Amino acid sequence: MCVNYTPTRKDQIAAKFDAIDQTGIDWRPETWQDYSAPFITHDDLRRRRAQVGSYSMIPKSKMAAGVKRFSTMNARAETIGELRSYASSWRHSKLCLVPLENFYEPNYESGKAERWQIGLHESSDFAVAGIYRAWDEADGQQSFSFCQITINADEHPLMKRFHKPGDEKRSLVILGPEDYDDWLSCTNPEMARAFLQLYPAERMWAKPAPSLPKKKTSTEHAEAKLPEQLQISLL
Repeated sequence: MCVNYTPTRKDQIAAKFDAIDQTGIDWRPETWQDYSAPFITHDDLRRRRAQVGSYSMIPKSKMAAGVKRFSTMNARAETIGELRSYASSWRHSKLCLVPLENFYEPNYESGKAERWQIGLHESSDFAVAGIYRAWDEADGQQSFSFCQITINADEHPLMKRFHKPGDEKRSLVILGPEDYDDWLSCTNPEMARAFLQLYPAERMWAKPAPSLPKKKTSTEHAEAKLPEQLQISLL
């Protein structure tokens, strides 16, 4: 499954996806769970529009008090119509495109986990299949959340190289530009399953992409100088 990706840049929303930009804000250069990032849907006139949502079908802020945080960044195609987190959006055809430049997966071929970056040869930006949900807020406005759909990739020449040895291999559903509008306008969940296919491996690339070391904040530097007993009291 994918838990980290590079979203498309704001200036590419119209240029690469022919979408009306209704995002209103900028987003971070890498997306992780609960980060804000763009997703694309159809409006009432069947025009593509880009909005911002939280990358997690059930954002942390929407989880009930006392409930342990769980991941909803990826919806398995096999159970998307059954699990409570995704079923309503899937059955009501809340389909979206998640626009990105590349995504990341762990590779264990060296004997330990290494982050690899995956993209397409023919395009610097592309979209994967997703579903979304609207949330009514206390101020009368709506917020949104979305997730990506994954399928089995045990036999895919490239995607089977990722995740822990012995684990099932999964892949995002990469859609071709010719399928964007048909996917967004599909109102039959069973017909939508026809789009959930593996992308040809020869049209994809992958390479190691180690994470950059995180810079310590001034607070972290200050705490590092404190006596151990005092540090414990701050936790």
